[in-house]
Amino acid sequence: MNDALYFVLNTLLTLVVVVFLLRLLMPLVRADFRNPFGEAVLKITNPLVLPLRRAMRPGRRFDPASLVALLIVHFVKTTVLLLVRGATLRLDTVLVAGLYGLLITVIQFYFYAVLIYALMSWFGGAAYSPVGLVLSRLCEPLLAPFRRLIPPIGGLDLSALFLMIALQAVLILLRSS
Repeated sequence: MNDALYFVLNTLLTLVVVVFLLRLLMPLVRADFRNPFGEAVLKITNPLVLPLRRAMRPGRRFDPASLVALLIVHFVKTTVLLLVRGATLRLDTVLVAGLYGLLITVIQFYFYAVLIYALMSWFGGAAYSPVGLVLSRLCEPLLAPFRRLIPPIGGLDLSALFLMIALQAVLILLRSS
């Protein structure tokens, strides 16, 4: 029972964290919020981000309120999951586990974003959908260095594959330390 509850809470809270991560990343990569996908991100995150903006002014592309909102949501997730596991809550444990978990979440997010982006390239119109355009903005900056190192082989671009291998290798290194 406890494992099932942990799984459900972890999954749902991770989805919320990913939405707040998108709120932070989309302006950094100049992704457009004026589509149904971007509007959904704004609608979900505005109740926390907008009050924080009163204290922190956004820059051109970087919004400190979005970063603080992401951290708050992730630390709440970490606290809830630690409580479900029956761990003793200490500030240092929540901070370390929260920052480590956020790093893992960001790497996993990019792994799946690149995977979905690569799969969408197999379908003609998918790349021009609202999600496809956002994924393009998010993934292309990471794919560009791999494309310079690994040219297409027979017209086949393997940069996404090598990026995903690199992201998994980083995850393995992080989890083993």
